[in-house]
Amino acid sequence: MKGAFKDGHTTSSSKKKRSEMVKDYATAMLVLSFSLMVLGSVFRRLNLPPPLNSTSFTVYPEAAHEKHKPVIRWDPRNSSQHLTSKITCDRSHYHYDTCSISGPTSLDPTTSTFYAIGPTWPKNFIEKIRPYPRKWENFTMSKIKEVSLKPGPRGPVFCNVVHNARALVFSAGGYTGNFFHEFNEGFLPLFITVRSMSLSDQDVVLVITEAHDWWIRKYVELLGTFSKYPIVTLDNETGVHCFSSATVGLVSHGFMTIDPKLMPNPTKLAHFHALLDKAYGQAQRPIAPKSTGQPKLVFVARTGGVGRVMLNQAQVLNLAQELGFDATVFEPEPNISLRESYRLISRSHVMVGVHGAAMTHLLFLRPGSIFIQVVPIGIDPIAELCYGHPAKEMGLEYLEYKVRIEESSLIEKYNTSDPILTNPMALHKKGWSLLKKVYLKDQNVSVDLPRFRGYLTVAYTKAKRFMHRVG
Repeated sequence: MKGAFKDGHTTSSSKKKRSEMVKDYATAMLVLSFSLMVLGSVFRRLNLPPPLNSTSFTVYPEAAHEKHKPVIRWDPRNSSQHLTSKITCDRSHYHYDTCSISGPTSLDPTTSTFYAIGPTWPKNFIEKIRPYPRKWENFTMSKIKEVSLKPGPRGPVFCNVVHNARALVFSAGGYTGNFFHEFNEGFLPLFITVRSMSLSDQDVVLVITEAHDWWIRKYVELLGTFSKYPIVTLDNETGVHCFSSATVGLVSHGFMTIDPKLMPNPTKLAHFHALLDKAYGQAQRPIAPKSTGQPKLVFVARTGGVGRVMLNQAQVLNLAQELGFDATVFEPEPNISLRESYRLISRSHVMVGVHGAAMTHLLFLRPGSIFIQVVPIGIDPIAELCYGHPAKEMGLEYLEYKVRIEESSLIEKYNTSDPILTNPMALHKKGWSLLKKVYLKDQNVSVDLPRFRGYLTVAYTKAKRFMHRVG
């Protein structure tokens, strides 16, 4: 009986313990569920995307620095996926280099280093890149911050911020401050890179080096078309950021161009204009204008001692108005927002100006608009490369007004038989510095009014047709 009683007591005790274990397990599951809800709330309040793989992360808010909560412990070995991060670089192009990490990666912004998580690379393996697409120009590239890619730890990684997206890294240094270069080395390569990678604003985080506050404020709307996530300004960060993968560097097809043959899907400059319209035009779309009335002409002015000033600008404007244009002078100023500039230029039918960085605003014109570039002597190849070819590629009606010797202010400094006037290509061979000083800095123009009238007359006829088709 004692044995029977003992056995019975043991059985009853085991059942009780199992019951208590079930209750404890249920309680633990409730606590876990509540914790996950709280964690989700934390991520939402901090505007953070969810972790790359929820089974691979543990949050330690008590271990975090005040400015970088929460700290997330990520161990790829705990993931159900086979995570392998490979580092590769493409250095075969004239304009740019790119490097990438194909899998999970962490960024230490204090050293500008991306660590590939979990690879079996040699310990001392490292790739370095300056992510600015002006690779051939050593002087400029030497001023661009270098980014490193190297193998990371195979164990846990502690992240201050986790992004469920690819990092796309580039520099806003170099010639930033010049409107042409901000597009030629910045936004056009960014557009090409994102389209080439078949990315969308759902899966890329912009990580930008040398991004000044004024530059971000100026382009915040355009940057927002590439990513819905907050920008990571590398120079201002101290906490570790973790990404699903990373691409460092931007793809360029050359000066102000997009080569459709190099794109996975047919893409042209007109598609880039559509992106600009998304950034600056959609919120202020006007009622369709009437197809009758005066075509709008915007004259892009240059003033001061910058060179390539049209000295008889007032007479040219009077001439345009006599021919029937509603003419406006546009002189880009730091206090004029890009939205205002876009509003003016995108509603115009004709844009006129002397070769210079401000002519980059041709990207704001609607395809089918008329673009007249006044080309001072000595810069024909540059004018065609920077604006002539892009204008045609974008579907604009392009008219090129080539300045003659008697229309150039250089005739006051040089004899009419001087090679500087008669054979500018000879000066090209002497280097960019001299060419820039003589033809870009020291030269102004006074167009021949009867001759220029002919160009404006052609532009007027084309503008009226454009108005009839588009408005």
